[in-house]
Parts: sequence; structure tokens; C-alpha cells
Amino acid sequence: MVSMRRRAGKASMLAFSPAPQPAACMNPASSRPDPQAHARFAQSKPLLWLIAAGFFMQTLDSTIVNTAAPRIAEALGATPLGMRTALTSYVLTLAVCIPASAWLTDRFGTRRIYAASVLLFTLGSAACGMAQTLPELIAARVLQGIGGALLMPIGRYVLIRLFGQRDFVAAMSLVSIPGLLGPMLGPVLGGWLSEYASWRLIFLINVPVGLVGLWLNARTMPDLVGTRRPFDAFGFALFAAASGLLMTASEYAADARLAAAAACAGAGLVLGTGFVLHARRCPHPVSDLALFRVRSFWIALLGSLFTRLGISGLPFLLALYLQMGCGYSPLQAGLMMASQALAMMAMKPLIDPILRRFGYRRTLYVNTVLAALSLAAFALPLAPSDWPGVVALMFVLGLVMSLQYTAMNTLAFVDLAPEQAGHASSMTSTAQYLSMSFGIALATLLMGALLPHAPSASAYLHAFHATVFALAASCMVGAAVFMRLRRDRPLRTRVDEPEAAI
Repeated sequence: MVSMRRRAGKASMLAFSPAPQPAACMNPASSRPDPQAHARFAQSKPLLWLIAAGFFMQTLDSTIVNTAAPRIAEALGATPLGMRTALTSYVLTLAVCIPASAWLTDRFGTRRIYAASVLLFTLGSAACGMAQTLPELIAARVLQGIGGALLMPIGRYVLIRLFGQRDFVAAMSLVSIPGLLGPMLGPVLGGWLSEYASWRLIFLINVPVGLVGLWLNARTMPDLVGTRRPFDAFGFALFAAASGLLMTASEYAADARLAAAAACAGAGLVLGTGFVLHARRCPHPVSDLALFRVRSFWIALLGSLFTRLGISGLPFLLALYLQMGCGYSPLQAGLMMASQALAMMAMKPLIDPILRRFGYRRTLYVNTVLAALSLAAFALPLAPSDWPGVVALMFVLGLVMSLQYTAMNTLAFVDLAPEQAGHASSMTSTAQYLSMSFGIALATLLMGALLPHAPSASAYLHAFHATVFALAASCMVGAAVFMRLRRDRPLRTRVDEPEAAI
């Protein structure tokens, strides 16, 4: 049993989020462990497996539902597009809960909070597997998201506290491998289970993994605590309520309940404005809005918003397109979609040289245009049987988006001081997941508006083609935003974390 009580200084803030870290933590020259580090890695192997399993579960559950959505919808008596809420509720919960992760760990310690996160994720997974209606599944996905939101931040925090800045990247690279496999295995595993077993196993397979994780946590997780500081509970509540109301507005709009959608959107905007006013006056806000005075930071977040609005809904729409429009099975659809994750992994070694050679302004502008063109290419008149064409398009999109995600994530940090990294990490992580959830909502809203009441296979094809054109336009807006950078920004740090591919 390991028991350590330490005071956390700046590292407590640097470690909490999926966003990349400043140069002190990410110096490539210091990313190789010294001989003494090998002993630490060997001694910490069970802990590394525990953190890696948390990364894997979180990334797997972000993608595994897509290919199984039509089968789940049929079992729960919902429409395939109606499954969007089961996706957005999980991702939105991640966005809302991430800002609280650092405070919770500083207050209660890593062992208890990590155990609580694994337990909530496991209970949520079990509830998802037993859900009998769509509302029950949505509620269970929210519970799953509360637990999942804490897995990655706490894992990063523990690694940087135990291994220090010198060996942090080496440790992170080791535990990142399962996290990289999650997006690749998710569509395939979801398709295979829903076709040959039961869609409920998509969620229930997390239960034994979670139980093993609780056992490992009790025996290997150090009990690290940080400096206790005030928590902006009022600001957190405003942010959560505003995000939830805006997402609810999109759900009402998708169901053509325009009056209710307008009311929720108006209330969400009012609460969002209240959150901004509160954050500007609060001495310890959930989000430090002063960071938006840094040009590269707000450009990174705004450009990322429009890019993710365009790209985040594609996996879900493509799963519906391949199964409902082209007649492929869930497993066949998952195998075709897995090529994107393979391409993203293959692109990783080339990202650092590209950014060093061309800088951020040129790279992000050109690559965002390529992302828009890749999206629009899905509207090409491919025959439903032309699966190699779909695989090729997904592979190209994976190459483009691997570079895009890393460049957007690192741009947010190039002009920030080290003491700003904590708030910046939390804000960029939250913005990423918010953009993803609203991107899924936007994509399904557009496609639903183009589908008739009883859609045929050809109707799905036409609606999908029109929707991807609209999503490509959002990416073009993102390209225009990235052109606002005054000059090319050199890459100062190397990013090896799996979260950079979100």
C-alpha cells in the first residue's frame, strides 16, 4: 500500500487536462528516461497499467456507440438519429466536469477521487447495459461521463508528480498506447458486438475492467493531494446550466419544437452571459477569461470550435449512411471507419517536422481547407458497393485531422506563461468537448431536417451528401479564423499524448 501526502505546487495545475503542456514538460531532449528512471518504471508498472486502462476506457466509449447506434435505436424503440442524445450527453458531461477535476483531487486526494471516477464510470456502464428506454440510456451516459471526465486529468497529474518533468513524456507515451487504440477499436468492436452478440455488451464489458481497476487503485495509486483553494461553485453551476440548456435547445430544434428551443436557447445565453460577468469579477474563477487577451489563444479556441463543429458529427452520420443508406452491416461499417484511426496514428511522426517547417499559420490554414475538402468529398456519387472509396476517404481524413488536432491544441499554449497553463489546459479541454458535443448536435440537426418522416435508403444518401457540404462550410470558417494569426508561430514543444488527437 502506497501512501504519500505531498503539497502540490505548479505541477498540480499543469497536469489537469487533455491539452498539451508547456515546454518545461515537453522538451524532447528530456523525454528519454535516465537509467534510474527504468527502475521507477518497473516499480510503477501496475500503476501505469491502471492509468492506461482509464485512458483506454474513456477513448473507447467516445467512439464505440457510433456503429451500434441503429441496433440500439431499434431495441429501445427510437429513431437512429434520435440516438444523438446518447452521444452528446456523454461528451457534454465530460466538458462540464473537467473544470472541477483539479479542485476535487487537491481536496480529497488522488486515490479516493480516482476510485470514485472508476466506480461512477463502471456503474454508468452497467446502467447503460441494462437501459430499457432511451431516457434511461441518456441518464446512464451522463453518469458514465462524470466518471470518465476525471480519468485522464488524474492520470496525467499522478504521472507528472511521480516521474517529474524529465520523465513525464516517456511515462505518458507508454500509457498513451491503449488510448490511441481506443478510437480504432471502438467502431469495430461496437459493430461486432451489436451484430454477433448484443449491443448491451458494448457497455457491460467495462464492468469487469472497472472492478479490476478498483482493485489496482487500492493497491497502487499514490494518495497525492495539492494545495486547497476555493472552488467557484456558482460559476461552475452557471456554466453547467448554460451548456445543458443550449444542448437541450438543439434537441428541441431537431424535434421541430421551435418555441421550446428558442426558450432554452435564450435562457442558456442569459446564463452564459452571467457566467462571463461572474468570471470577470471572481477572484478564483472556473475559467480565467483574461487568457482571451492572448491572440494565439483565442484564435486557437475559435478556429477549433468551427473545425470541430464541422468534423465531430461525421463518425455518427457516416455510421448511419453506411448502414441505413448503403446496407452495410454494423461490423462492415466499423471496419471501414477504422481506417481513419489508423491514418491518425501513422501521421503522428510527421506532425512535428511539418509544424517546425511551415509554422502554425500556413499549416492550419492549408490543413483546415483540406479538412473541408475531405468532408465535401464524401458527397461524391460513390456507389453503395464502393467500399474501397469510403475507406480511402476515411484514411485521407484521418491524416488531415491528426495534424489538425495537434496543431490546434498546441497553438493555444505558444504565447502563454507557465503560470497560465493550468487555466489554459482546463479551458482548452472543456472547449474541445463542448465543440464535439455541439458538432454532433449540429450534424444530426441538419441531416434530420433533410430526411422525410419515413426515410428510405436513398433519402439517407441524399441527406448525408447535403449535410457534409454544410459541415465543410463550417471548416472553411475555421480556416478563415486561423488566417488571423499575425505570423507563423514556431512549434516550441512536442506533443505525444493521445488527447491531442481529440
